[in-house]
Amino acid sequence: MKQVQWFPGHMSKALREIKEHLKLVDIVFILVDARLPESSMNPKIMEIVKNKKALILYNKSSLADQKELDKWLSFYANQGLAGLKIDAISGKNIAKIKTVVDDILKDKIEKDKSRGILPRAKRTMIIGIPNVGKSTLINTLSKKKATKTGDTPGVTKAQQWVKISQDFELLDTPGVLWPKFDDPKVGYHLAISGAIKDTILPSDDVCMYAHNFLKTYYKEAYLARYGLSSVDDYVETLEAIGRKRGALIKGNAVNYDLVYEIILKDLREGQFGGVTFDRFQSI
Repeated sequence: MKQVQWFPGHMSKALREIKEHLKLVDIVFILVDARLPESSMNPKIMEIVKNKKALILYNKSSLADQKELDKWLSFYANQGLAGLKIDAISGKNIAKIKTVVDDILKDKIEKDKSRGILPRAKRTMIIGIPNVGKSTLINTLSKKKATKTGDTPGVTKAQQWVKISQDFELLDTPGVLWPKFDDPKVGYHLAISGAIKDTILPSDDVCMYAHNFLKTYYKEAYLARYGLSSVDDYVETLEAIGRKRGALIKGNAVNYDLVYEIILKDLREGQFGGVTFDRFQSI
């Protein structure tokens, strides 16, 4: 497996700004991809926010394997990190966020009240890796297009305050990766989900990893999706998918590049049912 290093300059700057602005917020929202709760949890961010109240929001939860996702929720909850399954596009559980925040901050709220401090808008900072859905979440929370969104990593380049409601303000931050992934699997998981640019890792390597993963954990869904009788051999599987989907070039040969795109697109869109790439027992 190839070790991935990808750390654009604006991400290094964003890390510094997150650290500087942390004192301005009451709670941090850590947004992760529910399909890769560990791989999308930036360890650099966790070091910075370790002494701050935090809520993990597991976005795209409808695309995840719920049994595996529940294991991760319990794991982080046991470390004192509350979590909530959400879907920023469909709006699933978005309305519950403010209630959970009130519960996490109840001691602070009561303390301020006892000291005669007038209540003010709660302030939060939303942080996460690129393409995890931060801008979409903010737009859903604020019920308007407050930030620019996109399906490629790195759309948000600067921090900005967004007024969610009269009693809730949120600081948006650019997606931040870390300089080097020590575990090569993390790079593949981020590539499969679209968190890093498709040009960072060779498509064939990413697709081979996806094939082996699906064959191991979701074989029946893999077979059913493409109407196959076997997925044991990688090249034969690509050939079969290519012919069934018409991904051919002159001479009736299979266009492997198109097959890679088909498989990765299907994975990203949940066409195999609920899939979680980070298997809990692997940690």
